[in-house]
Amino acid sequence: MRTDHRSSLSPAMAGRHLRQYGIVGQSHAVTDLIRRIELVSATRSTVLITGETGTGKELVARAVHDSSEQRNLPFIKVNCAAIPETLLESELFGYVRGAFTSATSNKRGKFSLANRGSIFLDEIGTMGIGLQAKLLRVLQEREIEPLGAERAEYVDVRVIAATNRDLRRLVEEGRFQDDLFYRLHVIPIHVPPLRERVEDIPMLVEHFAEKHATRNRKPIDAVEDGVVSLLQEYHWPGNVRELEHAIERAVVLSTGSTLTRDAVTVEPTSMRTAAMPSLKLSQNVEWIERETIRRALEMSPVKHQAARLMGISPRALSHYLAKYSLIDRKPAQP
Repeated sequence: MRTDHRSSLSPAMAGRHLRQYGIVGQSHAVTDLIRRIELVSATRSTVLITGETGTGKELVARAVHDSSEQRNLPFIKVNCAAIPETLLESELFGYVRGAFTSATSNKRGKFSLANRGSIFLDEIGTMGIGLQAKLLRVLQEREIEPLGAERAEYVDVRVIAATNRDLRRLVEEGRFQDDLFYRLHVIPIHVPPLRERVEDIPMLVEHFAEKHATRNRKPIDAVEDGVVSLLQEYHWPGNVRELEHAIERAVVLSTGSTLTRDAVTVEPTSMRTAAMPSLKLSQNVEWIERETIRRALEMSPVKHQAARLMGISPRALSHYLAKYSLIDRKPAQP
């Protein structure tokens, strides 16, 4: 597949990362991340993965497990935010028959299922204080106590936790136990946001385009010039996940073999802006107006669509087009 500004990652290195980790990129941020994963994988220490939503924290957790000696043993995932607090304890630790009214049989918890392997506790920052105390005991004693059980059960589990929240702040606010934080924060791994590794966007675009073209049986074999540079100007609040969704949408809606600028859409409100051209307020306002119009027309050369992206009327857009007659754009349709 052809893209503009094609990345120069060697095929051997790209294949290795894609095959083993699913982490795509050649930036210093990704290189450092891979190196840290490989160092951590050689140990059984507890890992705390931090990063914004959509950066790929689960990919990193699985990479830590898959690169370890326990790669053929269980890797159990638990999304702490997706399970009600009243059910999370039984999900984690299990229960015995008769522990409560509907407990008609024994149930193994996630920690028991992960024995000798790894358990991934995603969104750990949403866990309630009461359950945090029980998790702390697991980390300290390596024992779990199923609900209704008469004795504890030993487990040999590596704990990998992840969060997009500031746990230090939660500790200061009394919403997260400080002892648990320090037990989790043995080996921290921070996953950088996409805006801090924009040089990886060309490779990511190609990777996601090929992935979703194959999945949807679409004959996509090229990306139009200007698409990648446009995507590199976007702030990406949803990070890699948002980029993948944008490319998937473009592949599905594409009618030809090339992904065009019209097919690849992003929210204009999150476009990154360069430094202001001067300290003159009027000049800065004019520059922002020109840049906003230029970028909206790059995303959609159809006048009424570009106006809708900017939140103004087509008539107002006509006014600005007349005001800034030197805007470099495709001919707009009425």
